[in-house]
Amino acid sequence: MKKKSKTTIHDIANKLGITASTVSRALNNHPRISENTKKLVMETAKEINYKPNQIAVALRNGRSKLIGITVPTVNRNFFSSVVRGIEAFVNKRGYKVIISQSYDDYEKEKETINALLDARVDGIMVSIGKQTKDLSHFQSVINKGIPLVFFDRVNHELPVSQVVINDRKAAYQLTKHLIQQGYRKIAHFTSATKINIYAERLQGYLDALTEHGIAINPDLIMESNMQLEDGKECVQRLLDKGMGFDAIFSSSDYGIVGAMQTLRKYNVRIPQEVGLAGFGNEPFTEFTSPALTTVDQVSIPMGEETAKMFFDLMENDPYQKYPKKIVLEPRIIIRESSLRQ
Repeated sequence: MKKKSKTTIHDIANKLGITASTVSRALNNHPRISENTKKLVMETAKEINYKPNQIAVALRNGRSKLIGITVPTVNRNFFSSVVRGIEAFVNKRGYKVIISQSYDDYEKEKETINALLDARVDGIMVSIGKQTKDLSHFQSVINKGIPLVFFDRVNHELPVSQVVINDRKAAYQLTKHLIQQGYRKIAHFTSATKINIYAERLQGYLDALTEHGIAINPDLIMESNMQLEDGKECVQRLLDKGMGFDAIFSSSDYGIVGAMQTLRKYNVRIPQEVGLAGFGNEPFTEFTSPALTTVDQVSIPMGEETAKMFFDLMENDPYQKYPKKIVLEPRIIIRESSLRQ
């Protein structure tokens, strides 16, 4: 069976007995085309299910009305919520989004950015992958005058506008809370500190310890990929080495849930013997037993601010001569896992 060809403006022209150029002008609301003709063309287009070729439209008017979003993974509540915030904002301005995942893989991230450029997106929004070191693919975006915005995981080497939360302040406040609850031997689970968010959270943890006169023990700072299994392994390593600790602050909710599972295996009481605090406010943190203290990263507002930044760049500074930075205030959520008093 022969596949039906895609409806074109020539089909509309033949049906109405007018030229294809007249149809094209009518669809683009040209002032020289009568309102009656425009109405007939629009009605016929709808009747025969005509849809314009977006790439062709982009070539004609320089705008595709498409925005590319690249995140490490969409199965994290944080990233999916940021995307929702972006999408809700840009949809109101007539834009659609193309969402892709890098899986924290540099080659995948580079391929994704190039694919978005080939799709002629009007802008790109990115949370950088953990393995990314070479930033040339992002420099290419800037060189082409396509607005580029980093959010959450950012890089300070390129002149790129950014939207982040105050990770250092959040980590400081959370560590201070643990200290105020009477904990003194606080372990910290982190990831590759070349990634800004983990470096900032580590520094906030160190700030709180120093301010309260607590000696910093490097053996209590554990680096991993911050997944659930990593949290399990980090606690096991601390236990195997006989490291005394009475609390854990993890830069990821997944890491702290893994830690909780291992501690339960050894019948460690939470929070009486070991207090726990994570980062991210993943939905499951509210339903663990005990419920987990964590940090809400204001993901929806972050998405909205990232979208606003894109439109500001597009209208005023696409080549990023004057990059901007927006720092949002996080929200500390205290729950039973860290409450001794």
